[in-house]
Amino acid sequence: MEALLLGAGLLLGAYVLVYYNLVKAPPCGGIASLRGRTAVVTGANSGIGKMTALELARRGARVVLACRSRERGEAAAFDLRQESGNNEIIFMALDLASLASVRAFATAFLSSEPRLDILIHNAGISSCGRTHKPFNLLLRVNHIGPFLLTHLLLPRLKTCAPSRVVVVSSAAHRRGRLDFTRLDRPVVGWRQELRAYADSKLANVLFARELATQLEGTGVTCYAAHPGPVNSELFLRHVPGWLCPLLRPLAWLVLRAPRGGAQTPLYCALQEGIEPLSGRYFANCHVEEVPPAARDDRAAHRLWEASKRLAGLGPGEEAEPDEDPQPEDTGAPSSLSSPHPEEPTVSEPHPSPQSSPDLSKVTRRIQVKTEPEP
Repeated sequence: MEALLLGAGLLLGAYVLVYYNLVKAPPCGGIASLRGRTAVVTGANSGIGKMTALELARRGARVVLACRSRERGEAAAFDLRQESGNNEIIFMALDLASLASVRAFATAFLSSEPRLDILIHNAGISSCGRTHKPFNLLLRVNHIGPFLLTHLLLPRLKTCAPSRVVVVSSAAHRRGRLDFTRLDRPVVGWRQELRAYADSKLANVLFARELATQLEGTGVTCYAAHPGPVNSELFLRHVPGWLCPLLRPLAWLVLRAPRGGAQTPLYCALQEGIEPLSGRYFANCHVEEVPPAARDDRAAHRLWEASKRLAGLGPGEEAEPDEDPQPEDTGAPSSLSSPHPEEPTVSEPHPSPQSSPDLSKVTRRIQVKTEPEP
C-alpha cells in the first residue's frame, strides 16, 4: 500500500512539474485598450483563433473573423459578441486554399473597413484529409494563402502604422526542410503530410523573417508565434474515430487549452517594446532561437520569390486585390469551402469605408540581418 501511495505521489509530482513547465502558458499582457483599432484573425471560429479574437474583443478592438464556413463563422461571431460584450465582431468568408477567395476577401475588406491594425494568420491544417488537389494543399493553406493575403492588405497596414502581422507557426518547423524544386507538388500519404506540415511551418518562420526585412522602416512589424502544445481541433481532426475517446483524456492532461495557446500570438500582437525583434520567432511569450535553416536569409528571400509566383504575383506586379484569379486556381471548387465568398456579415453598423490607399509596390531591400541574443 505504501509503495502504491509513493508511486501515485511521484506521478502526481511529475505531472505538476510537466504542467507548470510545459503545459501552462504565461498570461499575455500588452496594450490594455484597443478601442478604435481593427484586427483580422483567420480561422477564428474555434480553438486558438477564437480565444485570440475573444481577448482582442474584450480589449475593445473591432474584430473580423476570417473563416471558411459561414455557418460556423457567424455562430462564433455571435458567441464572441455575447461573451465579450463587444458588438464590433463580424464574420467574413475566407478560404485560404483558394487564391480567388483570398483576393475576394481582400477586396471586400478594403472596400468596407477603413483600418487594419493587427493581422493574425492563425488558420492552418495539418493534413489534406480526403481533399485531393493538383498542388501542395498544406503549403497553400498554411503559407501561400497567408502570404497573398498579407501582400494584398499591406497598404492598409502601412496606412495604420504602427501595425503588426503575426504568423502562427509551430515547433514542427525544426523538422522542416524546403525543397524548392518541388514546393507545390501534391502531397500523398501520411508520411508526406508530416513532412509537408513541417515544411509549411518552416515557411511561416522564414516568411516572418523576410517580411520584416521588406517592411523595415514602414512601422509594420511581424512575428512568428508558436502557441505550444494545444488541445485543439487541429490535434484530433484527422485522428481515426475509434482512437479519439482514448486520446481526448490524455490531451486534456498534457496539452494546453486553446486559451493558453492564444497567449503567445496575443503577446506578439499586443506587447509594447518588441518592435526591434520584428521577424523573430516567439514561444511562451518570449523570443526563442531557431535552427540555422529557419534563419537563412538567402532561403527566406528565395521562398519570398517562389511564394510570389505560386500566389500569382509576377515580377513587378502590384498586389491589387481586384485582379483576375490566376490560372492555377481555376480548377474544381475546393471541397474545404465555397469558392465564392459572400459579402461580410456585419453585426453592427461600422464606420463608412474610406477609399483604399494607393497600392504601391513594396520596396525590396535585401540585407543580411544580425540577430541579437534573446
